[in-house]
Amino acid sequence: MRKSLLTASLLALAIASPMAHAFEAGDIIVRAGAVTVDPHEDSSDIWVGALATDVAGTKATLDSDTQLGLNFAYMVTNHVGIELLAATPFSHDVGVAGMPGAFAGLNGKLGELKHLPPTLSVVYYPLDAKSAFQPYVGAGINYTWFFDTKLSSAAEDKGFSGLDMKDSWGLAAQVGMDYMLTDNIMVNAQVRYIDIDTEGTTNFGGDKVKVDVDVDPFVYMVGLGYKF
Repeated sequence: MRKSLLTASLLALAIASPMAHAFEAGDIIVRAGAVTVDPHEDSSDIWVGALATDVAGTKATLDSDTQLGLNFAYMVTNHVGIELLAATPFSHDVGVAGMPGAFAGLNGKLGELKHLPPTLSVVYYPLDAKSAFQPYVGAGINYTWFFDTKLSSAAEDKGFSGLDMKDSWGLAAQVGMDYMLTDNIMVNAQVRYIDIDTEGTTNFGGDKVKVDVDVDPFVYMVGLGYKF
């Protein structure tokens, strides 16, 4: 029964789709939805000033976060648009892992940070504007601004002080799709890969501790859009 209902629903959408026209030059598109930044971090070994060396096997860690995502796009032609990704600030826990021996007590949550990753892209829609289903690909440039970095109280108790992350410029790529529910309203899903490279620094016992981190997140967004 459920399969029959699903088949009927998809058939109804397919029949209705030719009535919903997609994008034309001059259109402005606004999308909003849930966006998740999922870091796939790869860090260097952590350099510990007190030891004057990198500590083999150590690394920095970051967790994921979901916020409100916004897209603003302007169609330059029927198939090519300029798109800006924006969002409310993302918050991530920063951790230390792999510290050996007498330094093992330093492993765990180090602190937290916030960041904004505005990304400007050129997007290409290959299908005819009469198609309700509109897949697209895009590529562009990202600037990631790290701010409001702070250590956890547990890290401060262990002897850490201060936390800083360098801002980052990098390339971005995406694939996505819109499905036009009406001539103006659409559902949207998209996946991005963003090249984010940063350097984190803190102090331990008065000596600098630093690590290079390739954050390189996948960014997932699902939401609704409106065409003006």
